[in-house]
Amino acid sequence: MSEYKTIFSGRLEFGSERSFQQVLKQFQHRTENYYRNDVLLKEEEVFDADTFALDIPRLITLSSEKSWKNTVNLLRYVNEFAIAGNLHVWVILEGKLIHHETIEPDSDKAAVQAYLKGRELIKSEGMEDEAKKALDRAIQKFERHALAYERRGYVNFKLRNYKDALYDFTKSIDINPNNPEPYWGRARVKMLNKDLKGALADLEMAIKRSIPHQSIHWSARRMKGQLHLELGEFQKAIFELKLLTKRSFSKDDPNYALRPEAFTLYGKALMEVGEHAAAIEALDQAVKLGKELNCDNAEALYLRGLARKKAGESGFINDLKEAANLGSPKALELLDTLA
Repeated sequence: MSEYKTIFSGRLEFGSERSFQQVLKQFQHRTENYYRNDVLLKEEEVFDADTFALDIPRLITLSSEKSWKNTVNLLRYVNEFAIAGNLHVWVILEGKLIHHETIEPDSDKAAVQAYLKGRELIKSEGMEDEAKKALDRAIQKFERHALAYERRGYVNFKLRNYKDALYDFTKSIDINPNNPEPYWGRARVKMLNKDLKGALADLEMAIKRSIPHQSIHWSARRMKGQLHLELGEFQKAIFELKLLTKRSFSKDDPNYALRPEAFTLYGKALMEVGEHAAAIEALDQAVKLGKELNCDNAEALYLRGLARKKAGESGFINDLKEAANLGSPKALELLDTLA
């Protein structure tokens, strides 16, 4: 019989003691009568009577196929009573992700529908004000709607209402400190406010609160590597960016299109510590991927030319000329000094 590694993470809010007690009874009944106690969650470990929620910061366990499927079905059922939140389930077999599922409320409750409407409107350019109104309504209907605060924070960020975005992300974290998204969002605000140390702390939390099967985990590592580079913390930057550049991403992952940038940052960090041969290898990848994805290669070409020059390799003039043709003022300036 195959053994699966399963990861559960998330939180469902039920909003009232009455609803919470109803869910608790249904959980107990179904665990005993439907699944014969063959589930991976223990009632006393996941239900929070103080906040009327089912809370799983992170549960990693080995299980049979039957056990994890029973558990997922049980969570789908209790989700029908929820007013806010979501749960993630990952199932891994022999190192490969074979199942990922997000379980979230989809009922006709006003808070649920307002949140889903707001989240959908965010995807349409120019609909930020309407999205914000819908998310406002979700919060009015249920004041502990951590996900609505996080999404509203994102809208406020897009609208450049940075003070409001900072409030929303912080409020979301206060309600549910185990969700990586608001830490990531708050880090972006802090970066704009030049609070780089504060941004680093939030990105560290985003990494800790996510797993490598989530896109946000790697996005946070890329941003963290970039900040370490800006702060002159080159070994820390190398650590983050080395992990990132070794990771494979599917084409539908947001990190896929950002691979040229990741390799460029990695190459730059390696140059700063004098590892020019390794830097050239990283920048080779940056240039190659940039051409494949039709990205702006000027910075990668300039850095590779500089690294080749410092390493005593030929070809650096061609890199600098190509970078200059693509609009790099630094490459043009360096070429002038070499003329």
